[in-house]
Amino acid sequence: MSVKIYDTLSQKKLLVNLHYVGIYICGVTPYADSHIGHGRTIITFDILRRYLETANVKVKIIQNFTDVDDKIIKVSKDENLTIDKITNKFINHYYHDFDLLNVKRADMYPKATEHINDIINFITKLLQKNIAYITISGIYFSIVKFHQYGKLSKKNINELVSGARVLPDENKSKPYDFALWKFSNVYPVWNSPWGKGRPGWHIECSVMSTKYLGANFEIHGGGRDLIFPHHENEIAQYESCTNNQLAKIWMHVGVIKIKNDKMSKSKHNVKFLYEILKEYDANIIRLFYISTHYSKPINYTNNLLNVAKTKWIKIKTCYYELISSQNTNINEAKKTIDLIDSHKKKFHEYMNDDLNTVNALALFLEFIKQLNVYLNQNQLTQTDIDKSITEIQNICNVFGLRLPIIALKEKNLINSLIKKRELLREQKRYYEADKIRKQIEKMNVILLDHPNRTTWIKK
Repeated sequence: MSVKIYDTLSQKKLLVNLHYVGIYICGVTPYADSHIGHGRTIITFDILRRYLETANVKVKIIQNFTDVDDKIIKVSKDENLTIDKITNKFINHYYHDFDLLNVKRADMYPKATEHINDIINFITKLLQKNIAYITISGIYFSIVKFHQYGKLSKKNINELVSGARVLPDENKSKPYDFALWKFSNVYPVWNSPWGKGRPGWHIECSVMSTKYLGANFEIHGGGRDLIFPHHENEIAQYESCTNNQLAKIWMHVGVIKIKNDKMSKSKHNVKFLYEILKEYDANIIRLFYISTHYSKPINYTNNLLNVAKTKWIKIKTCYYELISSQNTNINEAKKTIDLIDSHKKKFHEYMNDDLNTVNALALFLEFIKQLNVYLNQNQLTQTDIDKSITEIQNICNVFGLRLPIIALKEKNLINSLIKKRELLREQKRYYEADKIRKQIEKMNVILLDHPNRTTWIKK
C-alpha cells in the first residue's frame, strides 16, 4: 500500500510514512453542540485512520479541545454557568454524537487549560528569541520576524495589512500581530511571569501537537477554514522558535455550506449533528460525507442525504441477501473470486490516491450491483457468499459503516421459518404461510420473495 495525501503547504500529493503515522486534529471549542462541518472533518480523519490500520499501520491521533476562549466566556455569562459546566457539557455532547457516528476515539483529547505551564514555557522561548513582545494588553507574536509567514495560506504581509480582520490595538507593533497571551483579571485567568491572563488561541495547538507527537509529525489536519489564520500562525510560532518543521503534511477538509451560504449562528442556518441524527441513520450521514471528495465543499441538502440513504439500503440489502442465501451452483465460484480480487485492487488504488472515497464508494456500489446479479441468477456457492460477505465487511469497516450484527441463533430461526413458509406455499396452504410471514415480520424482518427463493433483511 502506498498512500498519498494532498499537502496544502507544498500543494503536492505526498507519500505517507506507513511505519507510524501521528495525526493532530484541531478539535472543537466546546461552547455549543457540534455541527455537520465538525462531523465532516472528524469522519474524514476517522476513515484515514481506519484505512491505514487495515495495513497494520500504527496510527496515533491527538485531538484537542479548546476549552478557554472568548466564546465560552460569553456563553458562561449569558447562561450564568461556570466555565467548567459549559465545557464539560458540550464535551460530553461531542462524545455522544461521535460515538453514534461510529467514530473511533482519539488516543488523547488534551485540553488547553491542562497545558498552561507548557504554553507559558513556549511563550518564554519566543520572548527570549525576540520573536514576541510585551504590551500593556498582552504578549504578541511579531509576524515580520518570521520571513516565511504566509507560506501555508499563500498570503503576503501586504495582503494582511489591507485586509486585516483584527481588533484595533494601538499597543501592538503591527495590526496583524497575533496574541500569545492576553492580560486579564476576568476569570478564567492564570498566573504567569508577566501577569495574570490566559493564552491566545493559536499557541495551544503548537504546544500540544508537538508535546504528544514530537517535532515534524506526519499529518496536521482540520477544516479549510483553519488554514488562515490558525494553522498559518501555528507554523510561524513553532518553526520560528525551534527551527524545526511542525508537520510533514497539512491536510484540510472542505467546508459545508447551506444553500451556497456559510453556516452561521447569526444566519440561523447551523445544522447540528444531534438534529440530523434524529432523522438519519449514522451510516447515511457517513455516506453523505464520503460521496464528495474530502477537500471539496459540500452544499448541504436533504436530497443528498436521501441519495445516501438509497446507497445504504442497497449495501444493507445485498449484505442480508448474502447472509440468507444458500448453496446453489458449485461451478460458478471462480466468477465471484475474480470480481473480489479486481474490486480490492481498484479500491486500494482510489483510497491510496488522496483518500478518494468518491471513486472508491462508486466502485463498491458497482461491486454490490454485480453481486446482486449473481444472487438473482443463483450463481453463488457458499464459498462465493462467504468471501463476498467478508469483502463487504472489510469495506464497511474502512468507511465506518455499521453492518447489522445477526446472532447465529436468530439467523437459524428466521431461515427455518422461511423454509416452513415455503413448504406451506408449495402445499397451497397460504393462510398458514401468511401467519408465518407475520410471525417473521414481528421480529423486525422484511421478507424478499424472489422467483426461486426467499431472502430477508432486518429493518
